[in-house]
Amino acid sequence: MYFTDRGIEELEKRRGQEEVTFEWLAEQLRAFVDLNPDFEVPVERLATWLARLDDDDDDE
Repeated sequence: MYFTDRGIEELEKRRGQEEVTFEWLAEQLRAFVDLNPDFEVPVERLATWLARLDDDDDDE
């Protein structure tokens, strides 16, 4: 198990039954980066990865 899995598991346990919009998620990511600017690059990569999940690009 990766260290980050603990946070993911907590998120799933605490909020797994909630429904959210991508608009809400984007607002939360912006707020997180505002509070933690050192995480700007990883958050940007995550957001880009989520945005492109359905792309048929097999280059990855």
